[in-house]
Amino acid sequence: MGYPVLLILGALAPSNHQEPAAILILAALSFLPYPLLRRHPIPAFVLMLLGWSTVIPMRPHFAGPLGILGIVVVDCSVGRVAASARRAVSVAIAALATIVELLLTSFYVSGPGPVNLIAPIVLAIGVCWLIGDLWRVGRERAEDIRVRATAKAVTDERLRIARELHDLVAHSIGVIAIQAGVGARVIDTQPAEARNALATIEATSRETLAGLRRTLTALRRAEHESAPLEATTGLGDLDRLVATTAAAGVRVDVRWLGDRRPLPPEVDLAAYRIVQESLTNVVRHAGTDHCQVLVEYAPAEIRIEVTDDGRGGPVSGAGYGLAGMRERADLLDGELSFGPRAEGGFQVSVRLPLPEPLSPEPGR
Repeated sequence: MGYPVLLILGALAPSNHQEPAAILILAALSFLPYPLLRRHPIPAFVLMLLGWSTVIPMRPHFAGPLGILGIVVVDCSVGRVAASARRAVSVAIAALATIVELLLTSFYVSGPGPVNLIAPIVLAIGVCWLIGDLWRVGRERAEDIRVRATAKAVTDERLRIARELHDLVAHSIGVIAIQAGVGARVIDTQPAEARNALATIEATSRETLAGLRRTLTALRRAEHESAPLEATTGLGDLDRLVATTAAAGVRVDVRWLGDRRPLPPEVDLAAYRIVQESLTNVVRHAGTDHCQVLVEYAPAEIRIEVTDDGRGGPVSGAGYGLAGMRERADLLDGELSFGPRAEGGFQVSVRLPLPEPLSPEPGR
């Protein structure tokens, strides 16, 4: 605001020419649209351009230095338009300002002066337009990056939730389906076995419901954290998983190699979920009653293999479970492979890197 105020004071300052009050008021009013440039740059530009286009032809001698200052303000408004409007619109505004300013110079510059002013006028408007356009491009690029980052965060969160819900429910539903089938077949001939199947269904259902409640509670938290939804779940729960898998009719032999130690929560959860999904696939697709799980703790990584001697077969139409396992491994910079074995059966193998332990500071 300080710049147009100085110009208004200049318009009202005494000079060698006695100007009518109406001309002075009109000159001052020509700067009043300046505050509108921020919110309404195009209307403000048009009003200032019209104002000075009226004043300068009426009193050429009055429009000398003050007229040039007014034109500078108009040039700056061109830059403001370029910073907010579409490029086609701002180019048209810059062209209009150039034409009008070239015409106005003819009212107070005689001889070859107007021709000599073409280059400065075009250069001044061009520089103002370029600065404004670069500002607009930078702002739009920053907004595009922000929108893309937001969309990616939303997509990643949806995938994370989908993985958790799938891994949480799929295994339990597989156990329930098998036990329900067993109970239906033996309910008349082996009531005790049917009761055992119903007890397994009840226990599995309760456990799944508790897990769903924990997951939904985590989703309702106000904090926007990227931590796993169930950071407390990990390989320490493998015995319980083996028991539920055995209840579904598949015996699991677990081998532990290396120095067992606490793992980072995200690695622990990913390792558990990969084993869980692998056992779910054995129960649902392998057609076998036995599989092996190998968990090896290496200094810089943890290696897991889930192997069965079932039907095997080609990997076709990789479902959500296999895709979820690969996503979990990729998020931790790990490696996952799966497929039928040459000797029969199917194998899932994963390597998850472990962060290097913090070395003690010298002197401690």
